Amino acid sequence: MFKKILIANRGEIACRVIKTARRMGIATVAVYSDADARAPFVQMADEAVHIGASPASESYLIADKIIAACKATGAEAVHPGYGFLSERTSFAEALAKENIAFIGPPVNAIAAMGDKIESKKLAMEAGVNVVPGFVGEIEDTEHAVRIADEIGYPVMMKASAGGGGKGMRLAYSEQDVREGFESVKREGLNSFGDDRVFIEKFILNPRHIEIQILGDQHGNTLYLNERECSIQRRHQKVVEEAPSPFVTPKMRKAMGEQCVALAKAVGYYSAGTVELIVSGADPTGESFYFLEMNTRLQVEHPVTEAITGIDLVEQMIRVAAGEKLELTQDEVKLDGWAIENRVYAEDPYRGFLPSTGRLVRYRTPVPAWEGDERGDDGVRVDAGVEEGGEVSIFYDPMIAKLVTWGETRDEAADLQVAALDRFELEGLGHNIDFLSAIMQHPRFRSGELTTGFIAEEYPEGFHGADTDADVQRALAAIAGFMAAAEADRARRTDGQLGDRLDPPAKWQVTIDGTPHKVKLGGNHIKVDGDKIDIALEYTPGDRLVVADIDDSELAVKVAKTRTGWRMTTRGRIHQVRVLPWHLASLTQHMIEKIPPDLSKYLICPMPGLLVALHVGEGDKVEAGQPLATVEAMKMENILRAEKSGTVKTVNAAQGDSLAVDAVILEME
Repeated sequence: MFKKILIANRGEIACRVIKTARRMGIATVAVYSDADARAPFVQMADEAVHIGASPASESYLIADKIIAACKATGAEAVHPGYGFLSERTSFAEALAKENIAFIGPPVNAIAAMGDKIESKKLAMEAGVNVVPGFVGEIEDTEHAVRIADEIGYPVMMKASAGGGGKGMRLAYSEQDVREGFESVKREGLNSFGDDRVFIEKFILNPRHIEIQILGDQHGNTLYLNERECSIQRRHQKVVEEAPSPFVTPKMRKAMGEQCVALAKAVGYYSAGTVELIVSGADPTGESFYFLEMNTRLQVEHPVTEAITGIDLVEQMIRVAAGEKLELTQDEVKLDGWAIENRVYAEDPYRGFLPSTGRLVRYRTPVPAWEGDERGDDGVRVDAGVEEGGEVSIFYDPMIAKLVTWGETRDEAADLQVAALDRFELEGLGHNIDFLSAIMQHPRFRSGELTTGFIAEEYPEGFHGADTDADVQRALAAIAGFMAAAEADRARRTDGQLGDRLDPPAKWQVTIDGTPHKVKLGGNHIKVDGDKIDIALEYTPGDRLVVADIDDSELAVKVAKTRTGWRMTTRGRIHQVRVLPWHLASLTQHMIEKIPPDLSKYLICPMPGLLVALHVGEGDKVEAGQPLATVEAMKMENILRAEKSGTVKTVNAAQGDSLAVDAVILEME
């Protein structure tokens, strides 16, 4: 077994590998860029080596610097994590020349399956069903348009070396191809150093299901059940679960055996994933097609660990050291249900725009990296950040992964909702409310999933999860309790009026514009005349309140406002105004502040690089027309005109670095 390994990655996956290596008694080496100098993974490792500037192209993507760090520290092996150099054959070959073990598959398997174009050719030769498409070299945009016309819309354009949702565009028309082809090429080049693109037919009502493969160097290959990854946004996975609510035992066996055969055809060992697209319109579940094989560990691997009890990182290390797998296919368990939600630095209330900044408050529902594969009481947090840290523009926007395990799917989803309510994150935009809304959504609970779930269920964007009268009443009771506590503290702190002014017993609590009459009395509270038994501990200034209401627990994140609180629970932000009952009638005399109309400005919604400016001064534009393309967190975002008009002034140039809210151009 290795005595020391180096992790050629960053963030939560670096922490993940370090945790397992530490348990195995293996010393670890971290490598880090300028931006990650104070990151948790650097502190967790036994040694750390600085390898360059913040951009990945100047640090994590330079193989020579990784190898130099191995030599300087005596690391015998490298775990590449996912992304960066994890699927670069040149990196694995360079390690082999230096007699440094690569904790991953053999070079020939990476070459055969890591290239999406070549892997499709190999799969077709092996008799595996593949999605109809063009798998040759595409010369330019005009060539791409001709290919798309021949295949028939809709089509998917993908960067050959892409992954993680980067370098992918769905095109429903020739115009979509013309607008997106060059962006796909640029994203592929910037993120993976490869600008080749292929085009394939987009399967309608598709489900994204993948099979986890695990093999050793002695010819043993297993499939560790499946994962459902259908809930995606911009082709980037948001929610993953294992097993799939769609897959039957017969289908699981057929998929698994086919994927094992494909892996054996290329001599695959270590952990890997075969991704399949399944037609949800086929009630038999037999219409599945090969998409690609990811020759590395997947972001969503924890859900497989939770239902099988297998530490995949440990198995990768043991396989790389030459050990045999200790279990057979018949011994692979499928116990319970696991769901993973990816907590991203993006703002769903602003069209999921990327968000950067400092984590001024960061508290996870359970401590990160504690517990086994199923975490603590069924809740697991994999994270690579800490309070006070910064989410920068240089890397992926994922902050953490929240994993829950239960005996049933509903139990795992309920645990997600409860844990998300306790996940405190302030300082930047995040998708916690959105994730909670998905977990509660009737369609998610029914298992009727497709990759179009988010677009179909939130066509007008996300504005918060649906709420009900019981939650409103509970929030009113909590707000009344908190208001009384605040008033009592103010009375005791001032002291000048003695005890003559007791806190008011009656309050008007207005939640999202709906007023409720709250009356305090002993161990209970009345809301609109209905008695509510409530127990909670609240000290003015608390940011998380957990209340026991009528024998049901509700966790609420609270933030003080001028007239009350902003209260967040179960995927929705509630604006709460609190006044003593005898003052409530005075609110009708308050003047409403109307926000200014900014629709004539094209405002940069996040920090980023202006990679393209599509119009100039004097140009006439139509609503929906692309005006500019801004790159942030390795993804290109097209900014479109809100309405028709004429460009009056342009305030930025291609290549400029833009701050959030920077005015790119102004319309007449």
